[in-house]
Amino acid sequence: MIRIVTKKRLALLEADRHAAFERAREATEVAKAASGRHIKELFAVTDRAERAEATTDEVGKLLAGALDELSGAQEDLLLKDIELRRLRDDLTEALVPARQVFVLVHYGTPVMVYRSREDAYADSATHGAPADATWGPARTSWADAEWLLSAFTYDAAARGFRGSLTPLAEPVGGAA
Repeated sequence: MIRIVTKKRLALLEADRHAAFERAREATEVAKAASGRHIKELFAVTDRAERAEATTDEVGKLLAGALDELSGAQEDLLLKDIELRRLRDDLTEALVPARQVFVLVHYGTPVMVYRSREDAYADSATHGAPADATWGPARTSWADAEWLLSAFTYDAAARGFRGSLTPLAEPVGGAA
């Protein structure tokens, strides 16, 4: 089949070709512009992601430091709580009257007060009492004994302590 092409037809084909090139050029420019915007957005998103990652690392380090400080503070708090309980127990013990206290007396003058007999025995030599002294109650009066360790017992009814003085037994009816 043979086809005859006229000038008019050639001009129309040339115009179509030129229009197609023009549309392709415009589409290419639109695609380039869209690609440029896409690349800019990609760079912006990447930059934000990198900044977010850096911020996350910073926050992680700050959080780790805060957790270390919290751990130290909790340990300090625990130690202070233990100390507070110990002090509270000491205070409670100090407020509750002792059942018995021991007074070191030198010729009737009180020298020292102790919570326990063991404390009194351990400390009495530092006040000049002989270390080998035999302790016992005074027989007549405190002033008669050079050194005396006397026990005082708490009397709840009197809200105070009562001393013990053991007098010598007097003969009955003058008999010896």
